[in-house]
Amino acid sequence: MLFNSLDFAVLMLATFGLYYLPFLRSFQVVILILSSFVFYAYNQPYLLALLIFSASINTVTSYLTEHFKQKRLFASIGVISNLAILCSFKYSKLLFYTFFHVNTTHSAFADFIISIPLPIGISFFTFQGISLVVDVFRKHESNRFKQMSIERKFIPHLTKTFFFICFFPQLVAGPIVKAHQFLPQIKTKYFHNIDIDHVFRMLVAGYFLKMVVADNLKDQTFWIAYPWFEGLSSTTLIILLFAYSMQIFSDFAGYSLIAIGVASLFGYSLPTNFNFPYIAQSFSEFWQRWHISLSTWLRDYLYFPLGGNRTGVFNTYRNLFLVMFLGGLWHGAAWSYAAWGTWHGLALAVERHFRQDKQKESVIPVKIFKILFVFSFVSISWMFFKLNNFSHVISFVSSVVRNVAIHESWLKIAMCIIYSLPIVGYHLYYLASTKTNALSKRYKFIIYSLMLLCIVLNSGDPGEFIYFQF
Repeated sequence: MLFNSLDFAVLMLATFGLYYLPFLRSFQVVILILSSFVFYAYNQPYLLALLIFSASINTVTSYLTEHFKQKRLFASIGVISNLAILCSFKYSKLLFYTFFHVNTTHSAFADFIISIPLPIGISFFTFQGISLVVDVFRKHESNRFKQMSIERKFIPHLTKTFFFICFFPQLVAGPIVKAHQFLPQIKTKYFHNIDIDHVFRMLVAGYFLKMVVADNLKDQTFWIAYPWFEGLSSTTLIILLFAYSMQIFSDFAGYSLIAIGVASLFGYSLPTNFNFPYIAQSFSEFWQRWHISLSTWLRDYLYFPLGGNRTGVFNTYRNLFLVMFLGGLWHGAAWSYAAWGTWHGLALAVERHFRQDKQKESVIPVKIFKILFVFSFVSISWMFFKLNNFSHVISFVSSVVRNVAIHESWLKIAMCIIYSLPIVGYHLYYLASTKTNALSKRYKFIIYSLMLLCIVLNSGDPGEFIYFQF
């Protein structure tokens, strides 16, 4: 179910209406769980069984980890079970295609592997399940997690766990929520505590980014597809890749803002997922600003447990490459995503090698150069997202090199620039002076009114969110 659909609006109104009724106040969590089931099962009802199965495993293993002595054993079972679910449904085809020739392999096993569906949001809810089990285990080793209460009785624990795993605003595309951040928030909510201004700003900005920017840009970046791009000029191809960089940001950041706004309507706070990533002056800074919930998850549950940067230079680089490789593969069941992660891992490793412990403040021209360099590097890497076949990536690069003499597609270029301008302005706003920030507060009503007007009058054709495939 898409956030920008009439069906979602109906579900939201019904859920919101029931949620704050005084006589149903004690059933708020149950109402949200049932709404989440409807949300997830809307297009693929049979996959709801997998979500319930995953939530059940995490319920049992986290409960056993909390209340029985063999804590490491039960926590390990929980983590392995989540990884097994993720690998079975997401990566079995990739491994099969890698080691077998599909056209020459005919067997019941091959047919079974090929027929395995890719459940929407599986990467997100399995990672949250791992977070729950690990946080419960860490609760007995660190005071940081002490505030995360686990119910003594099984049924209340089951209810809270299902709610944490299945909460529909962030169920299928994040932000990824950690258990120690979310579980303490579960309590009775009241209508008068809603921050209406915050909800309004999140929803308007999110829907603007998705419906006006991303959905209009997707009609142009469609041409970054084999073999269509081979007939376009070099300049057009570069502009289209730039536009795709803007599209993927506005699409995913838009989803995250909508999720944060919807969750706030029900009294729950989700973590910030984007913080002006395209003004980053280094690759490490980019990953502190882009998909923050994933990068911090990988840091806390993979990089640090591997030893982080505390076990010597060689192990530090090994851990860095491994985390980025797996982070890339998390995004999709294709080796192109692993190449994307490795591409970023290489950039981070080179940057770390040459980084000085004490850096002088850069002058403005140097800052601008750094921003443009990092942005260009990141934008080039999005080819691996848009073109999952390596041969198509090579063909795209070849087309950029050889199609210099082809006439420009001025209409495509103009449309890409027009719909990218809001993202450019959004990042320039962040870099602006304090005076400009004060002006934006004075006139924020006008700014949000214009965004609302654009949503009504200039939305593109509705499309799925890019990160739904992950």
